[in-house]
Amino acid sequence: MEELLEILEDLCPDVEFEGETALVDKKLITSFDVLSIVGEINDTFGIKVGAGEIIPANFNSVEAMWKMICRLKG
Repeated sequence: MEELLEILEDLCPDVEFEGETALVDKKLITSFDVLSIVGEINDTFGIKVGAGEIIPANFNSVEAMWKMICRLKG
């Protein structure tokens, strides 16, 4: 999960990710940010985050993103 946090902090340095559970809902990250995050996740973790996975529930927190990554890695 440390690698994911590094990605997020590089892409959105003004956002405090740790402990936040409503990143999308509170508009702390934008749809463009989510697309950038998806691209980095795909490259870094060797997975494909499909369009069906790009929902607020999967991006509202670091923990939710990590669970999605683990699920997609199988």
